[in-house]
Amino acid sequence: MDRTSFAGLISAGPILGDGGTGTSLVAAGVRVPSTFDALNLTAPDAVKALHRSFIQAGSRFVETNTFGANRYKLADFGSAGLVGDINAAGVRLAREAGAEIVVGSVGPLGVRLVPYGRVRADEAQEAFKEQVSALAGAGADLLFIETQTDVDEAEQAVIAARAVCDLPVIVSFAFTRDDHTLLGETPEAVARKVSLLDVDAVGVNCSEGPAQVLRLLQAIHREEPGLALVAMPNAGQPHRLGGRIIYQASPKYLGDYAVRFFEAGASIIGGCCGTGPEHIQAMGEALATVRSRPAAMRVTEPVPQKNAARGLRIEPPIATATSTFAQALSEGQHAFVVEMAPPRSASAARLVAAAETLANAGAHAVSVADSPMARMRMSPWAACHLIQQEASISTVLHFPTRGRNLLRIQGDLLASHALGIRNVFVCMGDPTSIGDYPQAADHADVSPSGLIGLVKKKLNMGLDRAGASIGEATEFVVGCSVNLDASDLEREQKVLNRKIVAGADFAYSQPLFSAEPLRRFRERYEDRYGELKLPILVGLLPVVSLRHAEFLHNEVPGITVPDQVLETMASAGDQGQKEGLWLALQTGREMTDLSAGLYLIPPFGRYHLAAELIEQFRAMDLPAGRAGNGAGT
Repeated sequence: MDRTSFAGLISAGPILGDGGTGTSLVAAGVRVPSTFDALNLTAPDAVKALHRSFIQAGSRFVETNTFGANRYKLADFGSAGLVGDINAAGVRLAREAGAEIVVGSVGPLGVRLVPYGRVRADEAQEAFKEQVSALAGAGADLLFIETQTDVDEAEQAVIAARAVCDLPVIVSFAFTRDDHTLLGETPEAVARKVSLLDVDAVGVNCSEGPAQVLRLLQAIHREEPGLALVAMPNAGQPHRLGGRIIYQASPKYLGDYAVRFFEAGASIIGGCCGTGPEHIQAMGEALATVRSRPAAMRVTEPVPQKNAARGLRIEPPIATATSTFAQALSEGQHAFVVEMAPPRSASAARLVAAAETLANAGAHAVSVADSPMARMRMSPWAACHLIQQEASISTVLHFPTRGRNLLRIQGDLLASHALGIRNVFVCMGDPTSIGDYPQAADHADVSPSGLIGLVKKKLNMGLDRAGASIGEATEFVVGCSVNLDASDLEREQKVLNRKIVAGADFAYSQPLFSAEPLRRFRERYEDRYGELKLPILVGLLPVVSLRHAEFLHNEVPGITVPDQVLETMASAGDQGQKEGLWLALQTGREMTDLSAGLYLIPPFGRYHLAAELIEQFRAMDLPAGRAGNGAGT
């Protein structure tokens, strides 16, 4: 296929691609002794059968099983000398399976280029030339340089392709959860650089799932409207279940997004990891209903809102945030967040296991405390990173101002952002005088409202406290605390209003045992400041015994346990835990239409109780939470 024919083909799109080769082979029960690419030689019938299953599902655009068939990756398996044979076989098998368009798949080399690695640009080009020559020589119709994470490496692949053949070239990138490549480039930066390369289309593949891929395509189209687009997402975010990685997006979900990809400008639409023939068939059926692309592929951008009460222009970052927690708030879902304490050791294995349990129960996020009660613990951003990486659930990082100077505050926040943490809960923190090291420094350079302002109006704008550039802006969603049952409600409301003006996106409350304090707080706040639109997640702490309830009531500042609860627990006897869960369930249900969700605080680290509560709440089919309409409004 020449480049002119390809241009005509995509202009008449949509063209249906195939799905994930590796995950589909595993799902089909194919044993992979070393590398998937070697199956072209060792199990050709299995590879051909996979191609045929996608073709029967409607795929016209069929990729060869050669994603890792370059000299560097094959060298890890002692097969560097088989580059030509494996790639040629890949093309032959796709052709024999009946593919209309055989697409030569070219993945990353698996090594880093100078200056981040030791492979020079010319060495990378030679490796790509070797693979591309084999694919083109065997009769591939076009080249798909895919799942790229380094624009410089992608450039070397394009240069190599143009040096050895005249086939159409698509270059496609994979992005991390924060909408950046692994080397930190935004989709806009990628679009600008790719527009300077001699390619026929640019795509987004793999990544975190259809919603993110759509968002990235829109960003690329805004930046470079003239680029032809390709969309091939994973079947949702990878999720660990029972020791296996699964992709849970349904075929119908992928079908719905296929139409949205086309409307956003994509001409070639398929799938990546986790997408099987059933997904591709659903996407094809959905695309068959599309008659034409909208005349103007407009992309809806967040519009700065004006707060009528204060006359402030406020950007709503929740609406564009990438975490599932922020997404739940922005969509008005009734959110469930569970507080977790990091371990008093260097191992987070038990914490991760508990987070997996909570994720499976339906929690939207876990909120990791920072040295609760001023006790020595693992730094919470490490725990957050491990939980997000291994349990596939969003986290909220507790970030106290106490004990940090301005240098450390900003450095720690940037480090957290680099680890993929996007949600932070700003608080004062517990005084060191009550903890393990009462002699430790206890100063604070900035108040919680000041820190909220620093994050939202400086770091999230690409600036440090002094106004100097930090390069890319951070994308933090910021929470604050509120005591809904404070003894001085007027002062508490004044402080909360200050935090809202600073840009707070959500709030956690102290634990409540009835809905009355929340109702009273709202009424009095709104009489003074106007409608309270800040999403509030109400603290819910199940009591497990009378002794536990009495301790909370008498010894924990900010917590008031009503007499009715104390009386109920006194009569519960050895059924205290069961009774406490029932009380928590009733309290949470009462607050549904007054809150954005629940902030569950498991007593004594009994995370299974939080999981049980979440499952019971979900079984009630609760209505949407009172989530407000974005940050600081």
